Amino acid sequence: MTLKPRRKTRQVNIGYVEVGGDAPISIQSMTNTRTHDVEATVSQIERLTAAGCEIVRVAVPDSASVDSLPEILIRSSIPIVGDIHFDHRLGLDAIEAGVHALRINPGNIGGRERVAEIVAAAKERHIPIRVGVNAGSLEQDILERHGHPTVEGLAESAARQVELMESLGFNDLLLSLKASDVMMTIEANRLFASRCDYPLHVGVTEAGTLVSGAVRSAVGVGVLLAEGIGDTVRVSLAGAPEAEIPVARAILSSLGLRHGGVTVIACPTCGRTEIDVAGLAAQVEKATAGISVPIVVAIMGCAVNGPGEAREADIGVAGGGREAILFRNGSIVERIDEDCTVERLLSEIRAIAEADSSSE
Repeated sequence: MTLKPRRKTRQVNIGYVEVGGDAPISIQSMTNTRTHDVEATVSQIERLTAAGCEIVRVAVPDSASVDSLPEILIRSSIPIVGDIHFDHRLGLDAIEAGVHALRINPGNIGGRERVAEIVAAAKERHIPIRVGVNAGSLEQDILERHGHPTVEGLAESAARQVELMESLGFNDLLLSLKASDVMMTIEANRLFASRCDYPLHVGVTEAGTLVSGAVRSAVGVGVLLAEGIGDTVRVSLAGAPEAEIPVARAILSSLGLRHGGVTVIACPTCGRTEIDVAGLAAQVEKATAGISVPIVVAIMGCAVNGPGEAREADIGVAGGGREAILFRNGSIVERIDEDCTVERLLSEIRAIAEADSSSE
């Protein structure tokens, strides 16, 4: 399959991260801590960063959260987006606190005057605004006209906000059109992308738990990215946000849109399997989450599915009773005692990463 050319969009800067234009597709997530709890929020941001998150959104539901933003911003190594609903004054306060971007929802932020205040503040600070259109909170008149959330309703809401922002002389924008319905999300983004050149943040909202959410996000986000639509992504999963990052990276990697980091491939197992493939793969993924060097690691259940079927892997192991086979690029390197498999494999992975880094 050949991907469609990337859609030509304008570019915005969220802190030091470029979004849109020719910039790589960035990975986002959102903290689920109470933002006023600085230690918990910073700790989660650090875990997200280590996993490969590049932009993080934090909820700003009250003044206590606003008061915590300056310290969070100082201690975060990745850009922070303030997430605002209902009270535009919190948006103004978040901008004053120094957030790198603001996310507002057209369905609940208020009328033109309130948006104008936010726009003026964002202009002064030279920060972009992400307009987040959500099927669950469309403007009342759009819902009344369409009867329920629709593809056309989502696109209409987004277009309306673009028109409003542009009338206020503001175009430092990115948009998102999300629904929990995968096909509605795909169709709404297709429709809006055909009409507008602002960068798009893509994702399926309320995607679900780890397995179902990962699958639904892979379909929704994957289809759009394959069609050249999308400049930054989030995989929305119920639970710890750190789990979102590996899924997002896997989607990008599967489409050839990201080549950094460790990719773990593993056989589906069968009656010949002689090692704990799933357990080993999970341990390796967790231990190598912070490695940015592109390395393909194979975890294979037996010698039949070992070096032969995984010959394209940079490094891998295959089970063999009480010992495992360690192989590189399809050739057997050594036999390892099963109790040392993970330790030995991780040692090899780190050696490859260090060799790659030192050669740059």
